[in-house]
Amino acid sequence: MKKIRWITIAVFALGLVLISGCLTGCKSGDGIGTKVVLTTGFDKDEIFRIETSSCTLPEIMVYLTNIQNRYENVYGTEIWNTTANGVTLEENVKDIALAQIARIKTMNLMAEKYQVELDDEEKAKAENAAKAYYDSLGAEEIEKMGVTEKTIQSLYTEFALAQKVYQYTIKDINPEISDDEARTITVQHILIKTYALDGTGKKIEYTEKAKQDAYEEACEVLALSREGEDFDELIRKYSEDDKSTYSFGKGEMDPAFETAAFNLGTDEISEVVETEYGYHIIKCLTTFDKDETDANKIKIVEQRREEAFGQEYDAYVATLTRNLNEELWDSVGFIHDENVTTQSFFDVYNDYFE
Repeated sequence: MKKIRWITIAVFALGLVLISGCLTGCKSGDGIGTKVVLTTGFDKDEIFRIETSSCTLPEIMVYLTNIQNRYENVYGTEIWNTTANGVTLEENVKDIALAQIARIKTMNLMAEKYQVELDDEEKAKAENAAKAYYDSLGAEEIEKMGVTEKTIQSLYTEFALAQKVYQYTIKDINPEISDDEARTITVQHILIKTYALDGTGKKIEYTEKAKQDAYEEACEVLALSREGEDFDELIRKYSEDDKSTYSFGKGEMDPAFETAAFNLGTDEISEVVETEYGYHIIKCLTTFDKDETDANKIKIVEQRREEAFGQEYDAYVATLTRNLNEELWDSVGFIHDENVTTQSFFDVYNDYFE
């Protein structure tokens, strides 16, 4: 039901709120492109260069290997057989790792512009975190990724500085969010679908006849609810959504569903509402959830800060030239070795910097 947004393991694990970007010619979320020049003359193992900053193969392998092993720990190795729009998940994860490390490098360049630096305590944290993570690696992991403790310390130092730059750029962004703007409601609903899934999980829309049958069933269920039938029981009998209750604020749900829900009073039931998922009958449980609304205020403030940072970041990125060692990058791949299982790189950072 909710709008789905792709997020990366790297961002989630770091706890950084960063704006997406890439080296391979794509544009950022709000349409500001990055100038990309493919050149020769790279140093050995240099994946890319952004102005005076560069990324080496061992650095990208730390990202890539930790993300790979996190996926495999949850989904198994068969997850790499997944494709979407002709792109394998492995290729997608490579692009994620590249974009994330490029963003960190870019933010470190921003630190020079703003004269933001780590203090001695923060530098010591990066050093201690690097020792902890490096000591957790086996000899084969060190060899396969090609890393040294200095490599890890440099990455953690750059992470910390990027986080500090983000905090610097949003320090004055403290918008007042009203209860109405952040208002969160809680509803139940019954869904009668207008689509099916084939064996590959692809969505197949109903025929017009099947869709009409679904609508008539939704109308019958609505009539039963209006006659006093227990709504929970109707959900159990008829709903085709595996979730019956949703708490949400404005802008989080399908527009038709959201509009109908926000127009209901407590215990009121909507008419039949059509979305891309099918036909819904919505019952409002509460028109104002204070705890959820307060939590939503925090989320909205963070969104506003992300937007402010994004504007600053995109304007800065537009001034930079990025050079990608395309031949080396194309040769980079996952490490498939039962002795290479490291996945704590981001967790160790959080342990020291939370």
